[in-house]
Amino acid sequence: MNRTLASRLLPLLATALVLVGLFAAAGATYDHFLSLRVVLNLFKDRAFLGVVAVGMTFVILSGGIDLSVGAVMAFTTVFIASMMGTHGWPAPAAIAVAVAIGTTFGLFQGWIIHHFRIPAFLVTLAGMFLARGMAFVVSPGSIEIRDAFYDDLGERGVPLGDGLLLTVGPLIFLLLLATGMVVAHGTRFGRNVYALGGSETSAALMGLPVAGTRIAVYALCGGCAALGGVISTLALSSGDPTRGTGLELDAIAATVIGGTALTGGRGWLFGTFLGVLILGTIKMILDFDGSLDPAWLRLASGGLLLAFILLQKLVARQSVS
Repeated sequence: MNRTLASRLLPLLATALVLVGLFAAAGATYDHFLSLRVVLNLFKDRAFLGVVAVGMTFVILSGGIDLSVGAVMAFTTVFIASMMGTHGWPAPAAIAVAVAIGTTFGLFQGWIIHHFRIPAFLVTLAGMFLARGMAFVVSPGSIEIRDAFYDDLGERGVPLGDGLLLTVGPLIFLLLLATGMVVAHGTRFGRNVYALGGSETSAALMGLPVAGTRIAVYALCGGCAALGGVISTLALSSGDPTRGTGLELDAIAATVIGGTALTGGRGWLFGTFLGVLILGTIKMILDFDGSLDPAWLRLASGGLLLAFILLQKLVARQSVS
């Protein structure tokens, strides 16, 4: 294995070791923590974050950032609940339109970022306020979803024995993750994303479709945020304009903890998967303990995020030298 590849794999290996260490420590401390039921609950609880983090990974790999994902997810939940409850839309139609709106919203942000050369931070910050405002326009409060088909869909899944199910939300997350890994590491579009994140100037000189790639990753991220909203409504049977507050930070944290460089051009979708599981495991530990303050989730997430940023900086210096 050459030195460059080894240095790029180091953050991924560190992420895997942190996850194994957390599970081992929790399993030694709490009875029944190392069980299939707990793992399935972990996947069910973090499926929406995982879906959003997949889209965020593509954006960060391209050298960008998207702060609007939590607000887009919130809008999706109230849009679906409102269309089904107030307007009588069938669930498949409401879901399809909601995901299309999220994708179009992301595409529009990507178009503004590229053609007006405005930093992604500013454009998506404005998008965050816009999408959150749209959610409150649709409904200022929570809307319950009462639909037999929707309830049945949320409870369906792959049976794993002993009455355990891998439900629709985690299934969507795993299928999207697998698809994202193939796209990122095995297609021309994926190579273009890495090239754009490595150096936009070099990508342009190589004749790569810089504009199309940048716009596409934001459209993908918007679609993933909307799909995360769909999963949230399946789990909670409601839409809420306040949902997803701070989700953008969790998605960024999961991506960076998973080994993706904030500067773009380096990272792994599988690492994002591990990052999502780490954040979910920390939350599960807090739930199991019951006596720990929920603030420890933010403290632990912040500490891990800082540690991995420093690790990435160290790896980058070693690669240059």
